Amino acid sequence: MAEPNLGIIIAAASRLSMVLLGVVAFVAALEYAQVVLAPVFLSVVIGLMFGPVADRIERVGIPPWISGIAVVLMFVALIGIAITGFAVPLSDWLEKLPAIWARLQSELTSWRGAIASVAGLQEQLRAAMGQPGGMRVNVEDNSAVESVVFFAPALMAQIVLFLASLYFFIATRVRIRAAVLAWCFGRHLRWRIARIFRDVEAMVSGYLLSITGVNLVLAVAVAGVFYALGIPSPLLWGMLAGVLNYVIYIGPAIMLLILTGVGLATADNPLGIMTPPLAYLALNLMEAQFVTPHVIGRTAALNPFAVFLSLAFWIWLWGPVGGFIAVPSLLVVNAILSNSLPPAVSRARAARVRPASAAF
Repeated sequence: MAEPNLGIIIAAASRLSMVLLGVVAFVAALEYAQVVLAPVFLSVVIGLMFGPVADRIERVGIPPWISGIAVVLMFVALIGIAITGFAVPLSDWLEKLPAIWARLQSELTSWRGAIASVAGLQEQLRAAMGQPGGMRVNVEDNSAVESVVFFAPALMAQIVLFLASLYFFIATRVRIRAAVLAWCFGRHLRWRIARIFRDVEAMVSGYLLSITGVNLVLAVAVAGVFYALGIPSPLLWGMLAGVLNYVIYIGPAIMLLILTGVGLATADNPLGIMTPPLAYLALNLMEAQFVTPHVIGRTAALNPFAVFLSLAFWIWLWGPVGGFIAVPSLLVVNAILSNSLPPAVSRARAARVRPASAAF
């Protein structure tokens, strides 16, 4: 009896090892092909978001290739408007940057004693361990111009790849669905795949359109409150709050740090310094606890821990682009699992997941 059990364990361990090796190879491939795959994945997510818009355009008899061009032009126009809105106030803050830096240095003077104490303790520890005192810093002689010259062509290539992928995805999405369904020989399998396509587009587009509406409301609220409080450049901070809110958890934390710096640069007392971050924190808490669960909870029932893990994984893998596609990718996995598992398992899984949407 021991030998069959040992054989079963070895067989199970070998299968598990193959699965783990496949996952590692898949993640390595995603990392290695980031330059190509990240724009393509982002274009698919944006294409799913604008899918309902393309459907409405095509309902009046307009061919898909024209709807694809219309969606690309619409997206480029929205990005252009956002860049224009950021450009003017950002230029003013860039001019003030030397004065802001001097102000921050003066505010942080009180920390010099603590920093000096830590540095002295570090030198004592090094002396006690027999290590040479002082830190060696190697500075490479790479100018900023060389970095820009190296980075600009790659960035432009990724932008072109993104726009081209977005156009072809919008223009051929119906043919892609039909081609995949044509490969499904069984009626039941074809029904499942069709439901997966339907749920993926509905869930991702519903989530992104809903979160865009929430972020617009948050941007207007932040800009209005900051204007009432007399905080400089309220439109800039409102737009930045709306954009960063697409990356849940991480975006609001970055916004708090930025507004803390704004308070340090523009106020002379503790209350004035803490006014921008506290005002934003109050608005963000209202949005996260009341507005977003009410709007998004009906669109996507996701476990907050799964959302956090997906966010951590994709940001580690692809940076800001990964942070944007983290929740949509989780919605895609959720739609696939919901339509692939047996009905009893799917119902039990839905019953477990649904209460967690309030926390999200």
